[in-house]
Amino acid sequence: MYEAIVAARAVVCGAGGLTGHMQSICRGRGIPVLRVDQADLDDLVGEVTLYLESQSIVIGSESGAGAPDPGTGGQLLDRLGAACAVIADLQDIETINACGPDAQRVDTFFIREEFLCLAAGLRPLDALDGGHAAIELYGRAVAGRLCTFVEALLPGQRLVLRLLDLRSDHAAGVTELAPVAVEPNPELGLHGARWLLGSAAYREALHAVLRSLRERLGEEAGRVHLSVPFVNDAEEFAQLREHLRLPADVPLSAFVETPAAVHATAAICAAGASELFVGTKDLVQFYLAADRSNHLVAESYQTRHPAVMDGLRRVVESARGAGTPVRVFSLGSDLDHYLERLPTPNGYMMCTAELQQVLLQA
Repeated sequence: MYEAIVAARAVVCGAGGLTGHMQSICRGRGIPVLRVDQADLDDLVGEVTLYLESQSIVIGSESGAGAPDPGTGGQLLDRLGAACAVIADLQDIETINACGPDAQRVDTFFIREEFLCLAAGLRPLDALDGGHAAIELYGRAVAGRLCTFVEALLPGQRLVLRLLDLRSDHAAGVTELAPVAVEPNPELGLHGARWLLGSAAYREALHAVLRSLRERLGEEAGRVHLSVPFVNDAEEFAQLREHLRLPADVPLSAFVETPAAVHATAAICAAGASELFVGTKDLVQFYLAADRSNHLVAESYQTRHPAVMDGLRRVVESARGAGTPVRVFSLGSDLDHYLERLPTPNGYMMCTAELQQVLLQA
């Protein structure tokens, strides 16, 4: 339902958590989301009014729908460092770069390959299972989308592509032909670096992407960087770099989003990671054993929990000690808390709409 969701004024759902994938897409666009009991969904027909502060919905129109969210405040901009915008498609780059002179403070745009596929209508696993011609077409299609993104960048900005990370339950919803294994716990299953290590077809597709970028962009292709998802340790990172057969001049960064990766930060840096990105949303759920997409454990999913803060601190300090750039993802509501309590990383990552608020209020 990606196209319907991003076109909506608001989303009402019967399940899901604050940092689940659907809400992450909505947060990037500034689309409000409210969850109600599943049994009440059928009664929400026609015009409805959403009250975000009280987490309530009224059928029909009403005036005085509450004060808007005041946002994070412009005073945070100077403390933010080099900002990274987490995007879903081209519109998000245009939104940030329309924020005036302070848009230059955003030097990086980060996109997940699967979100790029959603926006472009691509079916990655079907393509990868379709032979050389289908793989080449997929790679060139991904590169084509990336080229339009690069053309929208301001001088000094770059794009980071997080390599394909489709969990089996998500893959089943966007695949028509390719076989997808049924896993009892997809969140802890075969995805991220684990899946990438076993796929020769994806390696071929990635080389098609890089080749097409060089053909179309020339030296500007260097503005597209790559990042490894869901990596646990230095050995896994080194194995994946070798498996992908990346040229020496292609930087490869790593995502830190498991407790194992937190403790392996220094070793991952030593293994050649060009940069680190801390995926706080997943890190929280793995530290606290609380599914970020399950509203039933929302009270246990705490982005400021002492264990989480300790993990974030360890990553930043280890990366700084190794001389490796590091960026930490933050929800808008957590940014001030992180700024006050964490050692200073090279910058923070934020969803588009929340980062736009910071830029416009500066």
